[in-house]
Amino acid sequence: MSPAAGETIGIGMVGHAFMGAVHSHAWRNVHRFFDTPLVPRLAVLGGRDETRAKAAAQRFGWAAVETDWRALIARDDVDLIDICTPGDSHAEIAIAALEAGKHVLCEKPMANTVAEAEAMAEAARKAGERGVRSMVAFNYRRVPALAHARKLVASGALGDIRHVRSVYLQDWLSDPRAPMTWRLNKELAGSGALGDLGAHIVDAAQFVTGELITGVSALTNTFVHQRPTGDGGTGEVTVDDCALFLGRMTSGAVASFEATRYALGRKNSMRLEVNGSKASLAFDFESMNELSWYDGTDPSTEAGFRRILVTEPQHPYVGAWWPPGHLLGYEHTFTHEVADLLSAIGGGYHPEPSFDDGLRVQRVLGAVERSAAAGSGWQEV
Repeated sequence: MSPAAGETIGIGMVGHAFMGAVHSHAWRNVHRFFDTPLVPRLAVLGGRDETRAKAAAQRFGWAAVETDWRALIARDDVDLIDICTPGDSHAEIAIAALEAGKHVLCEKPMANTVAEAEAMAEAARKAGERGVRSMVAFNYRRVPALAHARKLVASGALGDIRHVRSVYLQDWLSDPRAPMTWRLNKELAGSGALGDLGAHIVDAAQFVTGELITGVSALTNTFVHQRPTGDGGTGEVTVDDCALFLGRMTSGAVASFEATRYALGRKNSMRLEVNGSKASLAFDFESMNELSWYDGTDPSTEAGFRRILVTEPQHPYVGAWWPPGHLLGYEHTFTHEVADLLSAIGGGYHPEPSFDDGLRVQRVLGAVERSAAAGSGWQEV
């Protein structure tokens, strides 16, 4: 069914900060660019502070506000719950929504612990039997260049995968005077750079290669243990500031990962490089419309990485947007994400990444934490 037929789906979103803003943008615009089978209706925005929630609802285009997420789930005008809250509430909200028969989109990392992720995945499997869909919001899968990279690997163009290198570098915590936030509290965030950034690069590596990480050896570090709270006091940082780990993939390929929020000069540099027996590819989100490609069959006199500008209408997602060479941005990845979710709901199939995919990532993060706590010893995933 096309949007012109007028079938809508009521969206209830819990949380309205950074992720809430970009998700709102996606829900507002997706059906205007993609031929989705359902038209999103921005029904209800959830937030604990009514004044702030009402201001966000007016700014982002939501019709109503709830201050209790349970009341939001119970509303008849809500068909899908979009979870944009800190990780400590993901499991409770998602499981309640699924049991109520509501579709769920959940921000990453899916949970704060493996046990929570297992409970969420089990709830999703049961709900899926009743036609209820669920998806984890790993938006970098929807970067056209990374989606194209996955196609290249799947086609066999790289040959046998040998090395995977994946890093996520930011610098917003480099200043020790930067204020304390919920992201630095383990009870709320689960982990630091590991969950915030590491979850993305673990998922990206597994998505592009089509392989899973089977084991890791890791170390983590916290550089600044106390941060100002804004009221003249200080708060204790209880999460990692950086995480580095080695891994092995299903095929036996080796992999390395680094996640940090202390890399001065790197604002949002999520990078992935894959080396195969025939070719290599490389990606950096700070140049998100480009993919670097090295063909190992080229003669040595002409060999070198070449730049692929991933803006052709034949590239994943790009045909819905602008003419070639007119670049896409961060916000487009979320529009692609909800377009895929709406297509799955309307088409009656399970979207990806599923809650089982989210659980696999969480198990890698859990293995990293165990390894780091045990002197970097090898941990099976």
